[in-house]
Amino acid sequence: MPEQPKIPRATAKRLPIYYRYLTFLNDAGTQRISSAELSDATKFDAATIRRDFSYFGALGKRGYGYDVEALLEFFANVLDQNSLINVALIGVGHLGQALLNFNFHQSSNMRIAAAFDVDSERIGHVFSGVPIYSMEDLQEQIAVQRINIAILTVPQEVAQEITDQLVAAGVKGILNFTPLRVTVPTGVRVQNVDLTNELQTLVYFIQNYGSITTGN
Repeated sequence: MPEQPKIPRATAKRLPIYYRYLTFLNDAGTQRISSAELSDATKFDAATIRRDFSYFGALGKRGYGYDVEALLEFFANVLDQNSLINVALIGVGHLGQALLNFNFHQSSNMRIAAAFDVDSERIGHVFSGVPIYSMEDLQEQIAVQRINIAILTVPQEVAQEITDQLVAAGVKGILNFTPLRVTVPTGVRVQNVDLTNELQTLVYFIQNYGSITTGN
């Protein structure tokens, strides 16, 4: 994949949303779209969309808009949509099982390939098509399946310990659903997902601003 320009984190978080909507447009036979039309669909203002796209050069033409097929192909390369990405799930409790049931059905290039747990009643079984391994098999399976991204849904008290094991196994990215802000070395990226915080933020906006849609 070609080297990509350094872009703001907020822009990076919007790219998969653009890609998903462009996929819908392309499947529907739409050939071109303006930033205003993209704004109506994604709920990001048109100026934000144009600024996001500008980081990648001239993707559109003034007075014409954006070629949907060309833009879709460009973002597919940016997001590496043509390569299958295996993801590990650590912790097969209630949240972990919900994620296994979902297993990125809306994404064509990501899947949970292996799950890990300490419960002997779960280990050795297949849940939603995903095998559940013992934590003792973590390093071997991470290497064999070439996994470098993991989802962490474990109790808070063991989050750092398991994070250390993931880093030692070669994982480079962790989606952390635990309340603990884990520590990782340089070169490893952690994305924290705090459901309580997200809900509290949503309640705040509803109470103070009404039904306004906010972007990340």
